[in-house]
Amino acid sequence: MKTPRQLRGLAYQVFYGLPLPLRRQIARAVSPKYLVGAVTVIRDAEAPERLLLLRQPPGRGWGLPAGLLKRRELPAVGAARELFEEAGVRLEPGDLTPGNPNAIVHPNGGVVDTVWFGSVPASSTTLTVDGGEVIEAAWFSIDDLPKLTWPTERLLGIYGIGPRAVAPSHEDQK
Repeated sequence: MKTPRQLRGLAYQVFYGLPLPLRRQIARAVSPKYLVGAVTVIRDAEAPERLLLLRQPPGRGWGLPAGLLKRRELPAVGAARELFEEAGVRLEPGDLTPGNPNAIVHPNGGVVDTVWFGSVPASSTTLTVDGGEVIEAAWFSIDDLPKLTWPTERLLGIYGIGPRAVAPSHEDQK
């Protein structure tokens, strides 16, 4: 009688002996599936204690510029694209710094967000919203944040920002 460890070893030998396309199909079938998004935390370069926030329908709270990545889109590229689409703020992907941690799994599962930090001067940056996907964009002091959506409050808290801050502020993410 083989032990569970020996059986597992045998299963791996069989698996790795299969052709690569078949191994990929098996892995896709048994692996959890996630959508991947990108979130930007944008500070005012002139007053780093201020954050850019968006209000989206139905308008029950403020959030961060964010969205799902397109197929084969690099995360920093998707973050910069979403920032421009939702707030009219143009930053090059190379001007964004990955958060630490860079990926956050939504508590309701199914979505993994890559998190990016950047800054622009608020006084010379025009905020533009479409009125459909985003109702309003504005700058807020970290010490006087409006009502946030719970995912935004949770995400910011992971990075030591806002009412649910759980860690010291990451100086390298300003």
